[in-house]
Amino acid sequence: MTEPAITPDLIAAHGLKPEEYERILGIIGREPSFTELGIFSAMWNEHCSYKSSKKWLRTLPTEGPQVICGPGENAGVVAIGPDADGHELAVVFKMESHNHPSYIEPYQGASTGMGGILRDVFTMGARPVAAMNALSFGRPDHPKTRQLVHGVVEGIGGYANAFGVPTLGGEVRFHASYDGNCLVNAFAAGIARADSIFYSAASGVGRPVVYLGAKTGRDGVGGATMASAEFDDTIEDKRPTVQVGDPFTEKRLMEATLELMATGAVVSIQDMGAAGLTCSAVEMGDKGKLGIRLDLDAVPVRETAMTAYEMMLSESQERMLMVLDPAKEAEARAVFEKWDLDFAVVGETIAEDRFVVVHGGEVRADLPLSTLASSAPEYDRPWEETPPPAILAPIPAADPIDALRSLIGSPNYCARDWVVQQYDTQVMGDSVALPGLDGGVIRIHGTNRGLAFTADVTPRYVAANPVEGGKQAVAEAYRNLVAKGARPLATTDNLNFGNPEKPAIMGQFVGALDGIGQACRALDMPIVSGNVSLYNETDGSGIDPTPTIGAVGLIEDLDRRIAWDVSQGLIALLLGEPGTHLGRSALLAEHFDRDDGDAPTVDLEAERARGEFILDNLDNIWACTDLSDGGLALAAFTLAEANGIGVTLDVNGIEALFGEDQGRYLIACSFDAAEALMVAAGQAGMPLTMVGQFTGDMVKLGGSAAPMADLSALYRGTFETAFG
Repeated sequence: MTEPAITPDLIAAHGLKPEEYERILGIIGREPSFTELGIFSAMWNEHCSYKSSKKWLRTLPTEGPQVICGPGENAGVVAIGPDADGHELAVVFKMESHNHPSYIEPYQGASTGMGGILRDVFTMGARPVAAMNALSFGRPDHPKTRQLVHGVVEGIGGYANAFGVPTLGGEVRFHASYDGNCLVNAFAAGIARADSIFYSAASGVGRPVVYLGAKTGRDGVGGATMASAEFDDTIEDKRPTVQVGDPFTEKRLMEATLELMATGAVVSIQDMGAAGLTCSAVEMGDKGKLGIRLDLDAVPVRETAMTAYEMMLSESQERMLMVLDPAKEAEARAVFEKWDLDFAVVGETIAEDRFVVVHGGEVRADLPLSTLASSAPEYDRPWEETPPPAILAPIPAADPIDALRSLIGSPNYCARDWVVQQYDTQVMGDSVALPGLDGGVIRIHGTNRGLAFTADVTPRYVAANPVEGGKQAVAEAYRNLVAKGARPLATTDNLNFGNPEKPAIMGQFVGALDGIGQACRALDMPIVSGNVSLYNETDGSGIDPTPTIGAVGLIEDLDRRIAWDVSQGLIALLLGEPGTHLGRSALLAEHFDRDDGDAPTVDLEAERARGEFILDNLDNIWACTDLSDGGLALAAFTLAEANGIGVTLDVNGIEALFGEDQGRYLIACSFDAAEALMVAAGQAGMPLTMVGQFTGDMVKLGGSAAPMADLSALYRGTFETAFG
């Protein structure tokens, strides 16, 4: 096949700037072939190279005594103590975006996002035990939102349910900034023996490079490049770049991979995700300081007459690449044949710093391998600090019950029963706490210890004040874990922003990472993995900055975890100061249709101290939730409604009821336990006050009241009315 001529239009279509193409010419000393242009495009795009973000990602804390492996591998690895037999265990976890594919083709985009993050986990040798997702959609009445909600939720459920992993938490939000660009952030966690973690760095010259899993097709060609570009009116033309997933094949791939790892045959292994065969081969070689030679004639394909370009850039799903111990080839092949999966030797490691691709007996690419990965462009983009927001304008008086109705009658704060019902939450049999406001909990199999999960960010805070918004995302994740009785271990991030070539957007990114870094250090929650998703814009209009924080915590004794068990007569205690802050609050957005004011400040020292107080006093806490969106009123309502009882708050004023001041928890406990907590709080210098009682069948807020049954019907029915 004759390859097309390299023209300025073709270079631009591959997402390369003229100066980047000139850099390629300087590296190889000649014009690249079409296949080589595709390889450079895949490796140097934003999605794979992090060329706009590397400078700032290096500022994040990534180490700690609990960290076994930080960023740079398929997923992060954190120690979690021994199993029942005394073997040290680790939790392996990561969060990644599939935003662009999900907007173009919601079901397959979300489905393959789920598949990709699961592969990231079991490629490290861990069996997945939990999944989460953080979803951001446009306005509920936008003509595309209903289709996106259904497609994305069903895609996540269709893949995770068939694969057999429980979906235990996440977020769903709606805002006009996502009208043209939804966000689909997928999280997965697995458990492995700490001494049996597998890495991607190739080693040893002359070792076989082996292709594993499903066959290669034309789906997803150019997907990574598409994910590094804004949308415009040509969006439908991008549909062929979306991958197609098969969860049943992935299930077999996981079982075969874990069985293969037990044979000792695996030298290194890498998931074929973004940029497929190109990225997986280059990363394995670059990390091991080796070259790779590939023979594409040996690659299993499911379509005829595929070109080298298509095979190298295909993002067909359920595929892996491995460097194999040659003495174990027959044993390894037998494992994959047993699972009815492809196993093909497609190349070898070489000593030279070369990436050589042969197809049809001809060399289609011959490039210096290290320049494709670690030597990719790195930019220090111009950025400007986000200006201080305008001072909050006066807020009119409001009836507290009417204000609460505005919140619970909004798709942003109502019950998401319809979403949860699409997911299998109990497969594997170790789910202890099912999805709720703050994520779920699984048992570490065979023990009485557990892992808690959460995913958090408040984009309106980040838009107003990136530094405080970044801090708040981590602090809320910390509080959500603590409120379950879990000690926070570590975090993963999914940094969703607009076009980094705009100084204002880059300023949001820089500010948010400053805040995230401060909070991770102060709260001892290092970032061990993550993903950057930029260019989330349509026709020049960007999303609100959405740096999602996924976090994992350890519960040493599940008998002492904090459940949401609230019974008649329990006391309501507020740990933290009374509410005062309404800037950028949920109340302001939902009841007054406003988004002015500043984000709340985050006192990280107070966050840490109050979290430690909760963990030190678990035996006197019946139920607990952190105060975030909607403040004390929404937290008290959701805690009471979940248990079918009423609540009375002896608190007056919209600020006190709906303020979103940080570092606060609502605790439910008996009168005797409340007395004990008051004594402990006094000794520790903690602000702890009684604010009401869980009782009766009414919701009473500052002198205003309504039957819980009526409010519950609104809360439970809103989402299904809009989307069910």
